[in-house]
Amino acid sequence: MTSTSVIDELKKSQILELLEQGKRVDGRALDEPRKLMIEINAIPKANGSARVRLGDSEVICGVKIQPDRPFPDMGDKGIFICTAELLPLSHPSVETGPPGPDVIELARVVDRGIRESHMIDLSQLVIAKNKSVVGVFADNVVVDYDGNLFDACAYATTAAILSSKMPKWEMKDDVPTLVEGGESSVPVTTIPVSVTMGKIGNYIIVDPNGDEWDSMDARITITTDSNGNICALQKGGIGGFTFDEVIKCGEISVKVGSKIREKLKQAKEGGQ
Repeated sequence: MTSTSVIDELKKSQILELLEQGKRVDGRALDEPRKLMIEINAIPKANGSARVRLGDSEVICGVKIQPDRPFPDMGDKGIFICTAELLPLSHPSVETGPPGPDVIELARVVDRGIRESHMIDLSQLVIAKNKSVVGVFADNVVVDYDGNLFDACAYATTAAILSSKMPKWEMKDDVPTLVEGGESSVPVTTIPVSVTMGKIGNYIIVDPNGDEWDSMDARITITTDSNGNICALQKGGIGGFTFDEVIKCGEISVKVGSKIREKLKQAKEGGQ
C-alpha cells in the first residue's frame, strides 16, 4: 500500500467516524449543500456567462450563440452543446492535454440534465428549416476544484443560459444575416437543477467536498425541473444504491433543488 492510499484510507476512516455521529468534516448536515455564490455576466463579451463558486469549487461558464447547420435528423430544432475543461491550476492532479474520461462524463452529465429538462425550447431556434438554426454553446472552465463539479458546472451553465442575450438572424440570399436590434432572451421553459449525492459506507451525503469525493463508494446525480419532476439521473462509482436509497436520493434532490433554483432565479433577476 502506497503512502497516498494510506492517507486516503485514514481520511475515509475519519469521515465515516464523523458520519456515524451525524457529522461531516466541514460541519454541514448530511443533506446540506455547500455555500453557493453566483455571479452573472462574468464574461462581458460572451452572449451569456456566469461564475459559480460551490464551496471551494469554482467554475466559469461562457455561452456563445451563432448560426449553425442543423443536425441531419433535427432540421426543425436548434442546437445545444455543453463542454467542460479543467485548468491545470485548478488542482495538482490536473495536467494539460486532451480531456480524460472523467471530464467527458462531466460535460455529458451537465449537457443531459439541461437537454432532458427541455430548458431551452429548441424549436424556437430555427432560422430556416433544414438549412440554418441557432446554436447555443456553453463552455465550462474549472478554475478551482474541491469536489462535485457536476453541480458546480450545471449551476454555472444554467445561470449563463438564463443571462444570455440571443441575436436574431434571418435568411438573405440563402445566408443567415444578423438583424440589428433583434436581440432577445434565450427561450427558456424551465430551470433544471442537479443535486449530486455521495454514498460513503451506508451514509448518503449531499454535495461532497474534495475529501468526501475521494472517499465515496458511489455517487448519483439527479436533475429536476421547475415542477420537481426528475428528468435525468447518472450513477457513478464502484458501489451501488438500494431501491430505497434511490428513492431517498430522489426526494432529497427535489427538496435541495428547489432551494438552489431560487438562488438561480435571484441571480438572474439581480443581473438584469
